[in-house]
Amino acid sequence: MTQNEMVLKYLEENGSITTYDSYKELFITRLSARIWDLKHKYGCKFDEEWVVKKNRYGKVCSFKKYILKDKEEK
Repeated sequence: MTQNEMVLKYLEENGSITTYDSYKELFITRLSARIWDLKHKYGCKFDEEWVVKKNRYGKVCSFKKYILKDKEEK
């Protein structure tokens, strides 16, 4: 199974994914590249939102959450 297929399967099962989910669950470090592939090669559409959390040192950090909307047939 390719990384694109793993990310798509995860999205279909969970509805959304973050870079943290991608690394923790799939061991994929370049999620934004996989999302680009899914948009341009697979025809997937996404909503995106920023998630804000504090790290272990109390610093505020933000990262994107990709939410699968639908997939066009290509």
